Amino acid sequence: MTDVNVTVSDAAAKRIAAIVAAESEKSALRVSVEGGGCSGFSYKFDLDGAPQDGDLVIERNGAKLLIDPVSLIYMAGSEIDFVDNLLGQSFQIKNPNAVASCGCGTSFSV
Repeated sequence: MTDVNVTVSDAAAKRIAAIVAAESEKSALRVSVEGGGCSGFSYKFDLDGAPQDGDLVIERNGAKLLIDPVSLIYMAGSEIDFVDNLLGQSFQIKNPNAVASCGCGTSFSV
């Protein structure tokens, strides 16, 4: 699935690398899309040890991100960023496929 363009910002790559470095048995951050949330779908973030068959593997600045094939359908063209501001720290996904999203930034609809 190398034709699907999902990008990871420098800030997100640094944060992923820091999180994974603290977990001895995990080597990557997995982002997936689940049904639910206030807008219909929500993003889920988990630490994972290895890619599964069909996963998109994105490596940047020592960080590894995994996205399963089903989630990738909903995330094509997205940018994954990490924001640290007065409201707190969080991963944010700028998804061009989302027609609506909630204020928390983790729920969307297509």
